[in-house]
Amino acid sequence: MKIVVLDGYTENPGDLSWSALEQLGELVVYDRTSYEESDLVAERIGDADVAILNKTPISKATMDQCPNLKLIAVLATGYNVVDIAYAKEKGIPVCNVPNYGGYSVSQFAIALMLEACLHIGHHDRTVHEGKWQNGEEWCYWDYPLIEVAGKTYGLLGCGRIGIHTAEAAKALGMHVIAYDRSPSQAAKDLGVEFVELDDLFARSDVLGLQMPLMDFNTGIINKENIAKMKDGVIIINNSRGQMVVEQDLADALNSGKVACAGLDVVSTEPIRADNPLLKAKNCIITPHMSWGSRSSRQRIMDCTVENVRAFLAGQPQNVVNK
Repeated sequence: MKIVVLDGYTENPGDLSWSALEQLGELVVYDRTSYEESDLVAERIGDADVAILNKTPISKATMDQCPNLKLIAVLATGYNVVDIAYAKEKGIPVCNVPNYGGYSVSQFAIALMLEACLHIGHHDRTVHEGKWQNGEEWCYWDYPLIEVAGKTYGLLGCGRIGIHTAEAAKALGMHVIAYDRSPSQAAKDLGVEFVELDDLFARSDVLGLQMPLMDFNTGIINKENIAKMKDGVIIINNSRGQMVVEQDLADALNSGKVACAGLDVVSTEPIRADNPLLKAKNCIITPHMSWGSRSSRQRIMDCTVENVRAFLAGQPQNVVNK
């Protein structure tokens, strides 16, 4: 059994071990292959039985060049980089990791919100630059400081990650509302109020995107829907960048309609130099890192090992293309 990892560095930059996979077969690990379709992908898979990837795409053409390929395992929850329909045609199960980063991602969403409200990074920089020691006042703040208690946190999506975010927001004294096509009883028991989409836009002081990318929500943060929001709304997105029409959000930030955006994702990653959000006012951008705690990545590793082991036992699990 030959196993190839196409882009292992992001999952394991050196603080985890591939040893559990090595016990399952002959293992080759590449740190990086390609973020775009390339002949190199098929070349590196070669005659491997199992291909493991994070963001390296596996297309129809790649599968046709790799006739020995029997399993595709994704080191993530999202699997849009794989042509899952064609994989199904060829009888190749595609497995993902459905639940690994709930606490890490929700923690990061709250951190983005708090940074948007308090501008801690900015004030740290000004202190290091000498503004405090050379100032006349014993304290200062360059932006209005926002207390979140009593405000409304709106969730676009309230699955596992959304529930963790809701728990944290409620602990800060916020009221939590959510739009989700399948409202969960667990969220209702927590006190989350489920509302219609337009109500979510109209009532949220902070709007957090916590939903997988779907047809209906692609580009949902656009000028029409931003116009329905409160003046001074804060938008948080550490879900999928394609949910945002980036020029529309940049315009809203520059006009002040949106007070601040905290983004861990953008539409094209790595971010392009011409992304309008890079020059927008009050826009925090981090490099898609909210999932990346060691604990979270260890869960990815453990689940992926179990996905491969289950496949070898003839009982594939977490299959997304049944």
